[in-house]
Amino acid sequence: MNDIPVYPYRLAPPGLATRRQLRAAGLRPGGADPVAELRWRSRKARHTGGFRFALLYDTARALPVRPMTPVRPMTPGRWRAVAAAMAARRTCPACRADRGYVIPTSLGTCVPCADFTEAAA
Repeated sequence: MNDIPVYPYRLAPPGLATRRQLRAAGLRPGGADPVAELRWRSRKARHTGGFRFALLYDTARALPVRPMTPVRPMTPGRWRAVAAAMAARRTCPACRADRGYVIPTSLGTCVPCADFTEAAA
C-alpha cells in the first residue's frame, strides 16, 4: 500500500478500524480503499521481513453489512436432483452396480472391481 500512513500496533487514531473490527460492529468497508496501515514485528512473519500488517478503514465511510440471502427451500425437484447425484456417486462405472457406498475416487471403481483388476495385472 503506497502513500498511506503507517501506525505502530495499538496506536492507530480513533475512527479507523480493521475489517474484523468493522465486521464485529456490523459494518463493511463498502468499497472504500484502506486509509492507513497497522504494522508490528512478529516472529511468525518471516516471509514478510518480520512484520505483520493490517489495513485500516475509515469507520465514517463504512456501510452496514448486507443481509444474507435467504436459503431456498428444498422443493421436490431439488430433492430428486440430490438423490440422483448421490446415486451416481454410488454407481460403479465398471460394473454399473449401485454398491450402497460412495465409490472411492482413489480407486475409480468399486472395491470388487478394483481387486479384480489388481489380480489380473
